[in-house]
Amino acid sequence: MIAPDDSKSFFHLHLVSDSTGETLNAVAKAAVAQFEMVHPIEHIYALVRGPRQLDRVVRQIEAAPGIVMFTMVSDKLRRELEARCRELQVPCIAVLDPVMQVLGAYLGTERTHKPGSQHTLDADYFGRIDALNYTMAHDDGQGLDNLEEADVVLVGVSRTSKTPTCMYLANRGVKAANYPLVPQIPVPNEIETLKAPLVVGLLASPERLMQIRRQRLLSLKEDTQTEYVDLDRIREEVTAARRLCARHGWPTIDVSRRSIEETAAAILNLVTERKTPAV
Repeated sequence: MIAPDDSKSFFHLHLVSDSTGETLNAVAKAAVAQFEMVHPIEHIYALVRGPRQLDRVVRQIEAAPGIVMFTMVSDKLRRELEARCRELQVPCIAVLDPVMQVLGAYLGTERTHKPGSQHTLDADYFGRIDALNYTMAHDDGQGLDNLEEADVVLVGVSRTSKTPTCMYLANRGVKAANYPLVPQIPVPNEIETLKAPLVVGLLASPERLMQIRRQRLLSLKEDTQTEYVDLDRIREEVTAARRLCARHGWPTIDVSRRSIEETAAAILNLVTERKTPAV
């Protein structure tokens, strides 16, 4: 367990949802990330859909007072939670209300009041499952025979976050494959002749790659100095990767200081641009 940072200010954050809580957790993390030197002690309550469940939640809020954020569609449970929070004198925020109010006013229609309706088993849901299956079967250079079925193919040298980026894209319904660029090993013809997928090169500064690779070796309890962490050799790898992408006109993204989410967002923008016809 990582010891708490004494320089940070800790506070209790209660996240109450009548669904899986994924949306609420994402909103809370995005909001808290804007405040430096604070760290939330999260209390997560999912699938809260009845008075008995809500009573248990309120008891825990009372035991550890803090900010309460919730997403609940039942007006009765919402009113009860808000009333109990007023009694406890703790702030209570319905995080989706402003968005729902604007949407309702603009669209001129009422919301469904159905918990977890974003998780309906519809075509999009099964599309994401299909994308995940495809991505796992085409990780790290596997499945070269049917790469044309991919939406995106990522190429890059070792430790440029190809696999986690592909998994993130798959969760967005994008069929993503990746191929590692290895020194002295020619890129297969199946990669160089791709037509349908968007091929994107992931790059990073040699210094950053050396740091990440050294950390990787340490995690494997391997302290032998090899070409894998030699800075000059890494520079050659990155230069070769740049030339490969330039030769084929593949767009590149520098992931040196990007999170997985930021890299994936940049790739999704490229996908959108490719699908948008030129005016």
